[in-house]
Amino acid sequence: MTGESGHPGQPILAVRHLVMHFPVHGGILRRTIGQVHAVDDVSFEIYPGQTLGLVGESGCGKTTLGRTILQVIRPTSGEILFDGRDLAAVAGAEQKAFRRSAQMIFQDPFSSLDPRATVGEIIGEGLRIHRVGSRAERAERVREIMSLVGLRPYYAQRYPHEFSGGQRQRIGIARALVLHPKLVVCDEPVSALDVSIQSQILNLLKDLQRQLALTYLFIAHNLAVVRYISDRVGVMYLGKLVEVAPTEELFANALHPYTQALLSAIPVADPAQRDSRRQIVLAGDVPSPINPPAGCRFHTRCPFAIDICRVVEPPLKQYGNDHVAACHVVEAAQGLS
Repeated sequence: MTGESGHPGQPILAVRHLVMHFPVHGGILRRTIGQVHAVDDVSFEIYPGQTLGLVGESGCGKTTLGRTILQVIRPTSGEILFDGRDLAAVAGAEQKAFRRSAQMIFQDPFSSLDPRATVGEIIGEGLRIHRVGSRAERAERVREIMSLVGLRPYYAQRYPHEFSGGQRQRIGIARALVLHPKLVVCDEPVSALDVSIQSQILNLLKDLQRQLALTYLFIAHNLAVVRYISDRVGVMYLGKLVEVAPTEELFANALHPYTQALLSAIPVADPAQRDSRRQIVLAGDVPSPINPPAGCRFHTRCPFAIDICRVVEPPLKQYGNDHVAACHVVEAAQGLS
């Protein structure tokens, strides 16, 4: 069976028109005076065994999107389908079962770990909460997953402050995987690490994906990291998904001006290539998510904006090769008006 995007089978995760707004309170009575448009009408799919990389500037809604998918916060509206099941209808025991199937790896490998608990307690906490096996079986499972992520089992009696940043992130990965999840949301898992350690963690994540049949939503700023680990890449701007494509298709043929600007900012080691490449410098600042601009949200900074961009919001449209983008300029150039 083939899905809508030409992928085999059914998506493990399907997000449909997801909206997450946070109220802004002001005045003596703390009345609601506005809304932060953190995530606005976002839709995408991830298929089993895939990695979808999600990139964009700070504050564009990437982390909020990941936390909403995991039901850490409830969305304002929209659907999140996990294995075909609408998570809005999941509660109680069913929601607890979902939390076994979907886990998160956090950005900061130190603050995400309880400094008062041993590594064994941290990794095994999920097993205890979900009442998996006996105490001896849980301890054995902790030792197994520690070995799998490259940690010596006798480290289980140590505390987080005794480890390096890379080792702490391995602890966080072990904690996320100990319950055998299907989906893992990786929230910038290497951004706080040294470059040499980043490559080790990325290779570990890829190896674990193959061994355990994992599916990743990988949130990051670093486009080189996203290119290395992702099968498909989604680009977010001010709460909106503006472009999604297979990784090499996106890097070879970026359509949206914002994506082109991001790619032009990637450092190039070869001076010859550096001199021949045109860097796109965006003017101005990102608008406030409390009062996003009408029409295309990127038009205030876009060097190619036309009149329609200022009044009509562009929908995501298919441009072949499983490549979608939301841009009036691209639409006009492709003759799809």
